[in-house]
Amino acid sequence: MIKRALYALIAAGVILLFSISGPNAQRSSGEASLIGGDDIGGVVTSAKGPEAGVWVIAETADLPSKFVKIVVTDDQGRYLLPQLPKANYKVWVRGYGLVDSPPADAAPGKAVNLTAAVAPNSRAAAEYYPAIYWFSLLRVPDKSEFPGTGPKGNGIPLNMKSQGQWLHLLKTDSCWSCHQIGDKASREIPKSLGHFDSSTAAWARRILSGQAGNNMVGGLGQLGPERALPMFADWTDRIAAGELPPPPPRPQGAERNIVITEWDWADPKAYLHDEISTDKRNPMLNANGAIYGAGELSVDYLPVLDPVGAVASQVRVPVRDPKTPSSADDKIAAPSPYWGDEAIWRSQANVHNPMFDAQGRVWITSRIRPSENPAFCQEGSSHPSAVLFPLKTSGRQLAVYDPKTKQVTLINTCFGTHHLVFAEDRNNTLWTSSGGGGGAVGWLNTKMFDETHDEEKSQGWTALILDTNANGKRDEYVEPDQPIDPTKDKRINAAFYGVTVSPADGSIWGTVLGFPGAVVRLNPGPNPPATALAEIYELPWNNPNAPVHGFSPRGLDIDRNGVVWTVMASGHLASFDRRKCKGPLNGPTATGQHCPEGWTLYQLPGPQFQGVTDPGSAEASYYDWVDQFDTLGLGKNVPIATGNGNDALLALLPDSGKFVVLRVPYPMGFYAKGMDGRIDDPKAGWKGRGLWATYGTRTPFHAEGGKGTTSKVLHFQLRPDPLAH
Repeated sequence: MIKRALYALIAAGVILLFSISGPNAQRSSGEASLIGGDDIGGVVTSAKGPEAGVWVIAETADLPSKFVKIVVTDDQGRYLLPQLPKANYKVWVRGYGLVDSPPADAAPGKAVNLTAAVAPNSRAAAEYYPAIYWFSLLRVPDKSEFPGTGPKGNGIPLNMKSQGQWLHLLKTDSCWSCHQIGDKASREIPKSLGHFDSSTAAWARRILSGQAGNNMVGGLGQLGPERALPMFADWTDRIAAGELPPPPPRPQGAERNIVITEWDWADPKAYLHDEISTDKRNPMLNANGAIYGAGELSVDYLPVLDPVGAVASQVRVPVRDPKTPSSADDKIAAPSPYWGDEAIWRSQANVHNPMFDAQGRVWITSRIRPSENPAFCQEGSSHPSAVLFPLKTSGRQLAVYDPKTKQVTLINTCFGTHHLVFAEDRNNTLWTSSGGGGGAVGWLNTKMFDETHDEEKSQGWTALILDTNANGKRDEYVEPDQPIDPTKDKRINAAFYGVTVSPADGSIWGTVLGFPGAVVRLNPGPNPPATALAEIYELPWNNPNAPVHGFSPRGLDIDRNGVVWTVMASGHLASFDRRKCKGPLNGPTATGQHCPEGWTLYQLPGPQFQGVTDPGSAEASYYDWVDQFDTLGLGKNVPIATGNGNDALLALLPDSGKFVVLRVPYPMGFYAKGMDGRIDDPKAGWKGRGLWATYGTRTPFHAEGGKGTTSKVLHFQLRPDPLAH
């Protein structure tokens, strides 16, 4: 009987995987794991014995797009790489405490035991640590240095009143919002930059580099160059002299069950903002279908990946007016160490964020014209929104791509667009954020637009008005620079950066950037914009009634119960539950700090900065997403933050308050700006579902591999154990 079963396995192309016996042996389904015809498996050992919690990486260039699969070893050093397309692979081991093993040649259906290489010293081991560990060595200004005394004093600007206010610019609202700091490209001064008398002078030169040089100079000006440049110089000097960060932990528990698949897409000069794989409201839409990306300022195409065939392609994005500005017009302040004087970013469309609708179309925030708005948006127009709050300019509008017709339709909006999200309503209303400016929140009735193709009639927008007199309706209001009048309402000079819609009650939520920053709830009412009312909830900063303090949100999402989740520059993932508020939600005292009890803060993984004593982490997550439908396998309504310094996605288990770190070890430099989850086959278990993300850094040439490295699409899947097929 046993012989017949064994012969059947051999005939099916299945090979028994060599396993190490012992009391702690992990087995798939209670038996020794099997290597199928599309698997590679084996055992990883070093001079110290079996290596647990290290990565095994398989890579091939045989497919139309470069392909990588990554898994983690179990307690006994065993691994299994599943679902590999037929190709020739290079397979090697990477892990903390190791250096990369020599790659072995392998093919699916084969057992390949691997020998891990123990790092010869701590310095060699540290070369594989995520950026946040190196970034944490930065000695930021002490609390005692605030308020700043200006360029002739301590170098910190006079308007900087606290360490937290300074950190929010160093992190999510300036330097960190475009790329990592702490990766090898930034913690070292490239020799190609030139010779300098000091590291301070070298830093003053490096921030001028390339098309983003002027932006970096502006960010440095907000920090105070007299203080910030010596800080960065001291950091790189100490690292060059041999200072090392603390070692990160190896993957544990569920982190060892992760399977990561990567495909190249786009080109080496393009950077990606984010991607979309399905309808946020229905994760089974577009099953096994193409993934679409947004190239922001870098290119005028949507990168597209067919993950089944490993084929990358492009969808060109046009503009309506040939005079639309282009990123190619951005002046290069000084040559880049990577690209010299070449302007590598050349985009008019400036596509920022994609979103699927229920019909399988891809909606994008896209620039279609110069910033001056048409007459129907401005003062004197009879448009219902313009009558109440006219808009002179908008920096980005809307477009939609239909994969069935291969057509891109451009839509002129009065309001600026940045992120976008569909409501769960009969009009399939598309809500947008403006990216932090403009003072208005806009929407498009896509049902009406499909029926009429009337872009003017189908859109609307509103200012953010607080119900200060607490009568439950929108009235005459005072302006942001005017004192509160308890008989009137009040407009707040704010706009959404992140935007999401509550499935619980249809309210719209957004983040307000800055310090301490806030989340805003917008109730459209029966006749927006005339009935729209807002509520503002500031982050709990220096609030004696708040148990934990934090500051400066960026991205946000919401769960099926209406609980808002946002990431903060203080190094937290935070939830805000409006149902916990004890006091009035409207009225003359409801101006931001009136519901500290609604906030719960969770410290993000990774070390804190040297010199920072407040709870938090050096991590500065860009965005977060809530897995409302359990597309990964950790449960419904699990919030997941982008671990931009951790080379990871950070999934929080709210019941325990612990994070599952979905680390991407190769290539180092994984930096996501968004993600979504899709269910390709609800009957296929873990193989039929997973998260999708992309390398969203503006500097893919900073990632491991350097110049020529492209952005990549990633698929994260969670197995029941490290050896499951």
